[in-house]
Amino acid sequence: MLLISDANILIDMETGGLLQKFFSLPMRIGIPDILYREEIEPGAPGLEELGLVLLEVEGAFVEYAFNLPLRYGNGPSHNDYLALSLAKQECCPLLTGDQKLKKVAIAEKVDTKGTIWVLKGTSKNCRERPESKADGAQKPECTRST
Repeated sequence: MLLISDANILIDMETGGLLQKFFSLPMRIGIPDILYREEIEPGAPGLEELGLVLLEVEGAFVEYAFNLPLRYGNGPSHNDYLALSLAKQECCPLLTGDQKLKKVAIAEKVDTKGTIWVLKGTSKNCRERPESKADGAQKPECTRST
């Protein structure tokens, strides 16, 4: 499953120290290449090595993104609108924690998922494993499901 992310989700995962777990989830995470170059790469280079897929927004969808502020205003940034446009281009959900972008995505009939949905996915990939019987403690062990 491919999901398109805005910058907000990646920033949330980095802030929470969850990038490794995020990219080990059983899904592919894509982002508009221009959004990555302008907003993410300067502060968090190398996410492609973790599995982030950089995708190009096609011409017709760039135009679509350019016209969204005319209908919905300047709440979301141009790069946010490009992420929404890429999700529409790829016919897949948009990952965003930005409520203004989420409202536009819903109006444009693009499925959205948020930070809480991602966090539930990371915890779902964790299972409890018993420690030695001596201490009886339970600690989570994260595993990638196949």
